[in-house]
Amino acid sequence: MNLKSSRERQKQLIVQRSKIDANELADALLSGNRSSLSKAITLVESNQNKYFEIGRKVLDLCLPHSENSIRIGITGVPGVGKSTFIESFGLHLIEKNKKVAVLAIDPSSKKTGGSILGDKTRMEKLSVHPNAFIRPSPSNGALGGVANATRESMLLCEAAGFDIIIIETVGVGQSETEVRQMVDFFLLLLIPGAGDELQGIKRGIMEMADAIAVNKADGDNIHKAKVAAQEYANALHLFQISPNSWTPKTLTCSAQFGEGINKIWEIILEFNALTRSNNWWEHRRKEQEKMWFDKLIESQLLYHFHSNSHIKSEILELEKKVLNKEINTFNAVQVLIQKFKNQA
Repeated sequence: MNLKSSRERQKQLIVQRSKIDANELADALLSGNRSSLSKAITLVESNQNKYFEIGRKVLDLCLPHSENSIRIGITGVPGVGKSTFIESFGLHLIEKNKKVAVLAIDPSSKKTGGSILGDKTRMEKLSVHPNAFIRPSPSNGALGGVANATRESMLLCEAAGFDIIIIETVGVGQSETEVRQMVDFFLLLLIPGAGDELQGIKRGIMEMADAIAVNKADGDNIHKAKVAAQEYANALHLFQISPNSWTPKTLTCSAQFGEGINKIWEIILEFNALTRSNNWWEHRRKEQEKMWFDKLIESQLLYHFHSNSHIKSEILELEKKVLNKEINTFNAVQVLIQKFKNQA
């Protein structure tokens, strides 16, 4: 049995332990019950329709109680110390009487579908704090570095009373930018002393960042971190001014020693105040809702297309014809689309 099927069986066991009533589960979640929150997320993550439908009902009941948080996306190059940073940042927020939920997305193996899911072990202090909730979820190959049910999980966390939602993504990549479409503030973590500081960093990622923090600015790295931060600041000035009137900030920090963490929170509060005052916050949330609406249409159409038994058999036949040069790819696709439309 591969890791993916094993994980799905574990999810099924969780929801099979007792008969699940969507109304009771939603009530428990809204009261702040953490195990109910975990169960609800398990349901919306499930690939089994009967479990997903229960999860959808719970989500519908919780939806009026969501949207009351600051959503923060955190990404960065491998080795930048995302987990260390999030633990330090999360504990800092809890000291300010915030409730923090972390949705940590682990990369899934393309071979087995397996995932490390180790963020709880990397955030030992935060994971056991009563005002924190950490949910590691496998990306399952999803583009954008975020799991398929990340947005639903985020809404459930908000309904459970968490006012700061942090989404830790897989890492920097061209498709990683999808996370920007579901958060309010996007933080890019980078490290000093990695050669040419700008090399290998996608321009698109930097353009989407509301702040860039050069982590590990401690010990012998302090000077290197300051130089790197200045180089990033100079690069940001070359980009087009954002329509939200916000000027991206660049700073240094040390997650290990807690240096610069409060400054990052102050920047987020400053961003929050500005974008709410100029109505960009609400505009952006509505824009994200529309993007998610369009994305779900696409994913559902794709799911029903590939789930159709007649289409499955037809695909295999047409693949052979395409490979044997009996039909060109475009025409083969048109045959499939027309067949699907005729059955709709």
